[in-house]
Amino acid sequence: MTRTDVPGAPPTGPGRVSSTEGGDRAVAATSHTVLILWSIVVILPLLWTLLSSFKTSSEIFASPFALPAEWNFDNYYSAWTSAGIGGMFLNTVIVVGFALVLVMLLGGMCAYVLARFVFPGRRAIYYLMLAGLTFPVFLAIVPLFFILRNIGLLNTLPGLILTYVAFALPFTVFFLYSFFKGLPEEIAEAAAIDGAGEWRTFFQVMLPMAKPGMASVAIFNFLGLWNQFLLPVALNTDQDNYVLSQGMAGFASSAGYAVDFGSLFAAVVITVVPVLIVYVVFQRQLQGSVSQGTSK
Repeated sequence: MTRTDVPGAPPTGPGRVSSTEGGDRAVAATSHTVLILWSIVVILPLLWTLLSSFKTSSEIFASPFALPAEWNFDNYYSAWTSAGIGGMFLNTVIVVGFALVLVMLLGGMCAYVLARFVFPGRRAIYYLMLAGLTFPVFLAIVPLFFILRNIGLLNTLPGLILTYVAFALPFTVFFLYSFFKGLPEEIAEAAAIDGAGEWRTFFQVMLPMAKPGMASVAIFNFLGLWNQFLLPVALNTDQDNYVLSQGMAGFASSAGYAVDFGSLFAAVVITVVPVLIVYVVFQRQLQGSVSQGTSK
């Protein structure tokens, strides 16, 4: 029986739109409008920063929204060499790279053990990891300072790497715990029947199955570690070991009102580009992990 066959039902036809369809269109139009406005708010400052990185300071103040009079990379060269952004970029890559590898390895192993094995104190360890997420970073600065000084790692890149790993580990374990918890137990049992030990089962069977979660948490950790400011400022005062966040703050405030804004914007672009590249490359893994998590 069609809708027109039901007594008292309103007539429908090619020119009539149901209330449900009208509501869906209104929601879609509103959401698209909000997304467009949000995109403008995000993209316009990035474009303005990119254009300003090719201008001189006088051009920026005279015509902030005009195109550069001359397109060249002098500001980038000046920021990379004169301002020392090149050395800070290398330090940041070293610190974030080693910290990311360590925290993903240790976090994955810890989350796997907590999710798949039953032993005394398992829940206590997991809740302690969760407590680490609620602990403010600034409260740990003074203890960390004395600990790193006593072990001889204060103002060093290895000390900064260990500190980054310690603060990123709770989030990594919390994020990966649900992924390993949701993996089928039959797969681990089949690997054990085939003669695989615990190490081989983890690295060759279970870890590849948690690849979407690993990729997602790696992106989040990369963004957090790359933009970290408080820890390096407090624990890394040696200018030879400065990372980009420290260098940008020092570059912006070192000369007072005589800042070379063209070079400063070029340094900002240098700092932002790696983050954009990482997100563009791994966005599919991030979307896959989100869809996988919502489908469980």
